[in-house]
Amino acid sequence: MSGMQAVIAVGSNMNNPQRQVRSAMDALASLPATRVLHRSSLYQTPPWGVTDQDDYINAVALIETLLGAHTLLRALQALETSAGRIRSGHWQPRPLDLDIIVYDTVVSTCPELTLPHPRAAQRAFVLVPLLEIAPTIELTGIDSARNLLEHLPAAEVDAVRRLPVASKAN
Repeated sequence: MSGMQAVIAVGSNMNNPQRQVRSAMDALASLPATRVLHRSSLYQTPPWGVTDQDDYINAVALIETLLGAHTLLRALQALETSAGRIRSGHWQPRPLDLDIIVYDTVVSTCPELTLPHPRAAQRAFVLVPLLEIAPTIELTGIDSARNLLEHLPAAEVDAVRRLPVASKAN
């Protein structure tokens, strides 16, 4: 295919989150002109921002796509909507959250799509699964994911718990 490589963060804490994340990973592979290169394990993480809600299930996918960044964003938002997501503000519970973390080496400050994702460097629940599938990846213009993770508080990193492989059958 030889398209652009993008990292997509996937998260859910509603309506059977493990199933939501797995279904979203499958849906990424069904996007036009897109293929999934790698999928991380599933991770259970405490909520961020608004903490009075259920834990999240998070994962990361590395994809290759011929879709432009904004077209990819609209496709991801359509997947979120089909999963029942209603945009009600930052850090609220959601059945599905899909974020473009990096889109090849593109740097963008467009209000609709900031790349790399503006808060990925501060989120262990993104960096831990990302390093599982792409240990040498860099967030363009910021730093390597490994260096970024090393600068996060240990308690935040330790709170990201990899789910056992057997849990995939649930």
